[in-house]
Amino acid sequence: MGIIGVGVVLTDSEGRILLGERIKAGENPSWCLPGGAVEPGETFEAAAVRELAEETGIHDASLPLVTTVILDSQGGRARVTAAVAMTAGRTSARVTEPEVFASWKWFAPDRLPQPLFTATAHVLAPSPGCRRYPIGARPNVAEQ
Repeated sequence: MGIIGVGVVLTDSEGRILLGERIKAGENPSWCLPGGAVEPGETFEAAAVRELAEETGIHDASLPLVTTVILDSQGGRARVTAAVAMTAGRTSARVTEPEVFASWKWFAPDRLPQPLFTATAHVLAPSPGCRRYPIGARPNVAEQ
């Protein structure tokens, strides 16, 4: 069975991206976008709004826009992740799931911390073994 998820690329007025310091038990520490699994009957946009609120307490971001869908097969399981762009409102991010996140911080796109959580890395920077499908773009037939 595959995994379907969303990664929220939340930016502020300075163009910085919000990342969480992920400290989930059983995983190596990493930095990740707000996001998670899409629930049955949920759209990518609805999942993005829900996950952002659940993980950061932010309820006043802009309307969500799906920008890219990423397909990878880490660990032999198909995984689809929708990159959803939103702009921050006035509410500050706070840690609402202390068993998963130690903090939320803003980073310039050219100064991202390392290591990035695998799904976050796929959303923010193309990588080998990962196929990106920009919304509205036609795939290159030669690549298929």
